[in-house]
Amino acid sequence: MKDDILTLLDLDVEDFDVLIDRSLELKRRYLAGIVDRPLQGKVLGLIFDKPSTRTRVSFEAAMVQLGGVPIFLNVEDTQLIRNEPIGDTGRVLSGYLDGIVVRTYSQDLLQELAAAADIPVINGLTDMYHPCQILSDLLTIKEKKGSIYELKIAWVGDGNNVAHSWLNAASILGLSLVMACPDGYQPNREVLARSLERAGNKIKVTDDPEEAVRDADVIYTDVWASMGQEGEHSFRRKIFKEYQVNASLVAKAKSDVMVMHCLPAHRGEEITADVLEGPNSVVWDQAENKLHMHKAILERLIK
Repeated sequence: MKDDILTLLDLDVEDFDVLIDRSLELKRRYLAGIVDRPLQGKVLGLIFDKPSTRTRVSFEAAMVQLGGVPIFLNVEDTQLIRNEPIGDTGRVLSGYLDGIVVRTYSQDLLQELAAAADIPVINGLTDMYHPCQILSDLLTIKEKKGSIYELKIAWVGDGNNVAHSWLNAASILGLSLVMACPDGYQPNREVLARSLERAGNKIKVTDDPEEAVRDADVIYTDVWASMGQEGEHSFRRKIFKEYQVNASLVAKAKSDVMVMHCLPAHRGEEITADVLEGPNSVVWDQAENKLHMHKAILERLIK
């Protein structure tokens, strides 16, 4: 495994398997009351330029439970707000910290920081990718289904940063992934082309949500307007209205289909309340598992 996780393309199949299996082990130990402190004396910095609930709290809690100390840095409270070069910030923080989680808009900015830093840099979300989200989602799938392989995963909604990381994962692991997105809202062309080149016909993009979920083992959705797109919300609601994950759509998948959402959810928009709270939903386990996957990531990269 490389020292950074900027996208899931930084990992290979073995890395995925090791992180997922270690996450399951750490979760079992945690629930049994066993205390693990492999990062005693280590310090993690979290540089966040975007709001966060789950990513921030799960990384902070993961670091504390592993014996380390998290330091949260709002960009507005750093010299970055006064245009200090991000590379200078990375070099300086490398002398103070043992790892950095960054949540920002620009993937290029993240990569510039990682190039300058001497410590592991982890992508906590950019406009292009959300790799740690998909790692924790794969943990949830293995926990519930017994394996992440030989399953059909259906994405319904916007071809956003989470969708891009699903494409990365599917291309590396050989997963069957069908993405249903409205015309004009498909994933980034370069990201999709690279994934198709690697995975071939195991990845498909359509504009038909019913086709996507047919015989699916997993249905995944996300908000229709991501952070920074709030001004498009009303317009997008009209475009995406046929892409709602509701009981009718779920009924077209396998009877034991898992419904996933990375949260926050807008009930009545991309997903209905009865589905979000229904028997096929695993969204609360999915959210909890971010903690356990983040523990595995921090332990692997920092220890």
